[in-house]
Amino acid sequence: MKTYDGAPEQTIDPAKSYTALLHTERGDFTMTLRPDLAPKHVNSFVFLARDGYYDGVTFHRVLPGFVAQAGDPTGTGSGGPGYAIPAEFTTEVPYTEGVVGAARTNDPDSAGSQWFVTLGDASNLNGQYTVFAQVTDGIDVVKSITARDPSSNPGAPPGDKIISIEITEA
Repeated sequence: MKTYDGAPEQTIDPAKSYTALLHTERGDFTMTLRPDLAPKHVNSFVFLARDGYYDGVTFHRVLPGFVAQAGDPTGTGSGGPGYAIPAEFTTEVPYTEGVVGAARTNDPDSAGSQWFVTLGDASNLNGQYTVFAQVTDGIDVVKSITARDPSSNPGAPPGDKIISIEITEA
């Protein structure tokens, strides 16, 4: 499991557009990243994706109708890259189906590598979690993703894997 000494240097250009094509065991989906809303979170996601950090990582938490969560290389929901990103909250984009947010602990400034895709209306998350992307193609793939529940079924197979992520800058 890779860890880093600190957050990556800011290398993305918030004026450019970025997409992430995620190849998973269930198929592919595309996220349009939002550096205009969350430049530090997008920069971190792009850095980690380009470094192969997410390759082979599972979706460790899936709650149908709510979220599909990934980004923890330990698969437990408690792992991360070794650094945290300060919150970049907005109410400009509400949490509806396909919105991508940064997972965090109770500390608003604790987001690292974990992220989630909302699978329906999740207005209770508005203004509480950083929005940094939107699924723009393949929401059906995201909705088909599964994860094991280690609390109720410790012997279950791990969740569906991310094979790789391709970042495009335009």
